[in-house]
Amino acid sequence: MKHILLNLKRFDVPVELGGVNRLAPIPQWGAAVVMGTQEALKKYDPAEVEFVQYLPEAHLINAVAALDEDSPVQIGSQSVYRMNTAVGGNFGAFTTNRSASIVKAIGCKSTLIGHCEERNDKKGILAEAGVTDMSAVNRLLNQEIKCAQAEGLTVAYCIGETSEEQPRWEEVLGAQLDVGLEGVDKSKVVIAYEPVWSIGPGKTPAGKEYITKIARFVKERTGGMDVVYGGGLKTDNAEMLASIDEIDGGLIALTRFQGEIGFYPEEYLDIIRLYLGK
Repeated sequence: MKHILLNLKRFDVPVELGGVNRLAPIPQWGAAVVMGTQEALKKYDPAEVEFVQYLPEAHLINAVAALDEDSPVQIGSQSVYRMNTAVGGNFGAFTTNRSASIVKAIGCKSTLIGHCEERNDKKGILAEAGVTDMSAVNRLLNQEIKCAQAEGLTVAYCIGETSEEQPRWEEVLGAQLDVGLEGVDKSKVVIAYEPVWSIGPGKTPAGKEYITKIARFVKERTGGMDVVYGGGLKTDNAEMLASIDEIDGGLIALTRFQGEIGFYPEEYLDIIRLYLGK
């Protein structure tokens, strides 16, 4: 099974506010993403490839409402809170946080947990509190995965090493896997590998040999879990990533990196065609 994941971050912010959204007005943005992609994706066999689109929470309802009855698209949230509502328990006292129960009730099928931006946010909060042991981040993410799975959501769990961590990448990634996946149903989790050290303007992208090495490590450490490339599946690297047997898909974000940068549905479909070869 191949996994094509789309993380739309805050790509809903209009250009005039400093964002990259040229696709649709904010109230229609989530629906525009779905309607601009789902019909073309119907040509792919759902037994061979799944398409999950992770959107900011404000757009989940409109995105789910735009799904055709036979849509190949699954809608996902960008993480869930580490605690959940429960009958006879907490009824929703989670101001600013999204519980897995409401994500599921909205119509999501999946969630994205541990993205490097989420990890950085948690690290920053811990640092402000004077905490130096950042292993707590993996434990918090493990709680999120468990909450998601309790609601029947599948999980894309992101791991990755920074430039400072790269010399001890095996230790860092091993801890993210061992702690983050402790006690979870691994059959409902896909690992998304983000080489954080290589992502961003002016940085050298991770090469085929390095990505292959990491993917093999992850599969060996986890007993063969599916691994997707989370450092950005795009036009430049789609064919290279498709040639790596150990890579089971990729995570797409921006589709255009020059000029009017942003996410464009037709370019997203082009990337998928390049990667899948059809």
